[in-house]
This record gives sequence, structure tokens and C-alpha cells, in this order.
Amino acid sequence: MAADNHQSKPDKRLKDKMNEEIGKCNGNAELSPSNTSSKLRHPFRQALPQILATTAKNILLLGYGMTLGFPTIVIPNLAQASNSTTDPYNLTLTRDQISWFSSINLICVPLGCFLSGVLTQPFGRKPSMMVLNVPFIIAWLIYHYASSVNMLYAALVITGFSGGVLEAPVLTYVAEITTPQLRGMLSATASMIVILGVFIQFIFGTFLPWRTIALVNVTFPILAIIALYGVPESPHWLMGKGRVEDAEKSLQWLRGWVKPHEVQVELSHLAKAIKSSNFEESQRKRSWHAFKEKTFLRPYLLVSMTFLFGHFCGMTTLQTFAVSIFAEMGTPIDKYLATLILGLVQLLGALTCVVLVHWTGKRPLAMVSLVGNSICWLLVAMYASWFRTHPQPHPHPEHSAAFSWLPMALIILSAFLTHMCVRLLPWILIGEVYTPEVRATASGASGSAGYIFGFLANKSYFMIMDRIEASGTFTMYTIFSIGGALFLYYFLPETEGRTLVEIQEHFAGNRCLISNKETNSTGAQSKEDYAADNPAMDHVESHL
Repeated sequence: MAADNHQSKPDKRLKDKMNEEIGKCNGNAELSPSNTSSKLRHPFRQALPQILATTAKNILLLGYGMTLGFPTIVIPNLAQASNSTTDPYNLTLTRDQISWFSSINLICVPLGCFLSGVLTQPFGRKPSMMVLNVPFIIAWLIYHYASSVNMLYAALVITGFSGGVLEAPVLTYVAEITTPQLRGMLSATASMIVILGVFIQFIFGTFLPWRTIALVNVTFPILAIIALYGVPESPHWLMGKGRVEDAEKSLQWLRGWVKPHEVQVELSHLAKAIKSSNFEESQRKRSWHAFKEKTFLRPYLLVSMTFLFGHFCGMTTLQTFAVSIFAEMGTPIDKYLATLILGLVQLLGALTCVVLVHWTGKRPLAMVSLVGNSICWLLVAMYASWFRTHPQPHPHPEHSAAFSWLPMALIILSAFLTHMCVRLLPWILIGEVYTPEVRATASGASGSAGYIFGFLANKSYFMIMDRIEASGTFTMYTIFSIGGALFLYYFLPETEGRTLVEIQEHFAGNRCLISNKETNSTGAQSKEDYAADNPAMDHVESHL
């Protein structure tokens, strides 16, 4: 009771500021100059600052993507190092060490994800993203000077943990600065940029030694720090800290470098949203209760299962062990060139997702992605089975050469289809499906589940190949793809173009976004209401 009757002075000042802004909203509901100016302003000018801020954040993710692609180019070199004199320390990896080298960073990511909210929330989205570039710089230097396998493992641990800590600030920053019309598209760029980072590593790997690549990669975190310095902090985080004037300036920048009066309605709705979210002591006492409600459990299950199907549909292991898989299938071109083509196609698939998701929605893309992928892997499995039972040369060499192109073409098509949706889908959903009370913690927990599945997919690859051989492994990818298509058909809501509140109402059972029919809707807020468009995500710390 004492806590209820004696608020701290900072809490009172914050509440007074919010009440002042809410008063503006309630007492001046017809702030037509704001609405009129905003609507008359050119759409490109409104979108440009959001694109620039997202791009600055994406440079950080580009560097993280490089850490994921780096093992792919290092593994073939270290596996052959015993026969090479190019490495000054003659490093070499056994088969078991290779399985750890390909996955140890993924198992370290969940720890960072769970701690992401509590470590970054007090400092803000922007400073957290800037500081997290430092561990990546350290890791690249360790790679460059590595003289033992343990040093390589240490660098993997650093990049994995730091990549996990990135989850909360990166995912919430985009959701907090963008409008609903741009949120899906700009959120999808995150996965595309990570894939671009992987592809850049594939390019570097074709003409540079891996130690030199590690040194070159140091430049990208430095560029990220510079780029992030020039963009504003999230207005949601600023408003939650009582920094109303700073939140106003941030909104001015993000909405097209507009004048203060043009963001007053949005600022007032933001203050109202944060106050209504009840970020006081009573909320903290009830924090665990929110994780027992279906508004958390249903979206968490959806995101986790999407991660499961995305990692076990074949693309995680293909990306990591691309060189050996292409060699196993008898690719008619150089296996490193095939890997480079694979990276390019992954990037094109992600770009296709970014372009199409706004127009087609997520559900059609998901069906095409998974059903098409299942067909590709089924045909590859059939070829692998035939290739195993007919190792002798084909009686007609020209026919044999033509057949040898088939598995590579199918695998590359699979890469395009999976990156067109299912590989990006869970990362897009994370920023949309959770309520403000649990969003930061739930984002970290969801990312943790995703990386755990990625670790299991990579770590078990050699074991599965030994047990059921290539044809059985590829058939397993087919089964997971079909299972994923069925699951998403029945449980994936169409969130594209919907406000965050409408999405949350779906998981609460008050609206159905699968059949586009509302059930027992209890008065959804207007789309013009900023609190509905971009609910506050502030003061949400990890309690896990």
C-alpha cells in the first residue's frame, strides 16, 4: 500500500508530462493543421527518414550476417589445412570440431536473447546498437590472429552472444519508428541484410584468405557506429523516460523533418498509449501473469513453430555446409562458384519477399515458399537415391552431364523459395504479434527458440547423414516443408496492412485474421489512432 501512495518524484514528473500530452489529444481532437500537413506532405519525404534510420540499423545487421557466413568459407580451408602451407599456424579441424565450429555461435545466441531486454532497455535502442558493434570488432581481430582452435571458438562465442543481445533493440527499434504502411516491408529488410552479409562473405571467400577477410570485416562495425550516430532514438523509448521534447524532435525527424505542430497529434497518442500500458509498480508485479495469457502463448507458439520449420526445411544446413553438399551431389561446376550462386539466389529471394509481401500478404508467400521447397527437396532426394545406386558413368555422357545439373538447380531454387518467405517470416512476425507488456522479453525468447533450432539443425547434420544418408536427409526436409505449409495454412494470420492492435486482438480471440472475419470484436481503435498503429514498447524488461 505504501508503494501505491508514495510515488517517486521522477514518476510524478513523467505522469504529469504524459497527462499534459493526453490533454492536448483530448482537448484538441481536431488538430487539423497537423493532420492536413501530414497528409499533404509527399509520401516519399515521409518514408525517406524511416528508410534511412532502418538502413543505419541494417549496417549493424550486415556485420552480423558476415559472422554467420564466415564459418562456411573457413570450414573447407581448415578441413584441408593439414595439407596446406598457406596458414601460418597450420590450424586444422576434425569432423567433430567442424560440427561445433558451424553451430557454437548459434547456441550462444539464445543466452544473449534472454538477456537482451534487461541489458539494453535502460540505455535505449540507439546507444545499445552502437555499443554492440565493439564486440564484433574484437571477434574479427581474434579470428585474424587466431593461433588455436580455442581462439576460433572464443570468437564464435562473442559473435553469438552479441548477436543475441541485438535482438531486442534491433527488432523493437524498427517497430517503434515506422508507420503501419511501411512496417512489414522495412522489417523484412532485416533478414535480407543478414543474408547479404552472408553473401558478401561468399564473395570474399572466392579470392581472399580467410584471415584477410576477418580483417576486412572490421570496417563494417565501424561504419555501423557512424551511421547510427546520425539517426534519432526511438520516440517510444524517449517518451517512456519522460523526455517529451526529445520524443517530439525524434518524431519530427522520422516523419519527414517536419515542424513541431505537425507531430502533436501523434505525440499525444503516444503519451496516451504509454500511460494506458501501465508501466508502474502494479504492472511489474503482474509481469509474469502476461506470459500466462493466450496473447503471449499463441503468438509464441506460432513464431517458434515457424522457426522450427524454417530451420529444418533444409536451408540452414545448406547455407553452412554448402561446399560439401554440392560436392556430395556431383555439381558440374566448381563447388565454391556454386556456393556463390547460392548466396546470390538467397539474396534475390529475400529481396523478392521485401517487394511482394506488401502486395500479396504473408499467407500466399508462405504457401508458395514451403510447398515449392518440398517439391525441390523431394526431387533432390530421388536424385540422391538414384545417384547412390548408379555410381557408374552413364552410357551416354551427354545425358549424364545434363542430369548432373538437376540437383544443383533444384537446391538453388529451394534457396530462392525459402528466402522468399519462410526464412524471413518469423523475424517479421516477432515485431508484430506480441503485446507491449511482453514484447521486448518475448522477442528475445522467440529469437532464442530460433537459434536453438538452428543449432540443432547444424549440429545434427553429420549424424543424420550417417544414419539415413543423403536421400533420407533430403526426404526429411520435404516432410518438414509439407508440415510447415499445413501448420501455417491453419494458424498464420494475415498481418500485412493491419495495425498492431488488430493483430493483438486476433490472438486474444476478438478478431480473426485468417478468414478476415471478426469475432466478438470489442471496438477496435481507429487506424488513425497512433496508439493502435504503434503501441508503446517501453519499460518492458526481461524477467526471464
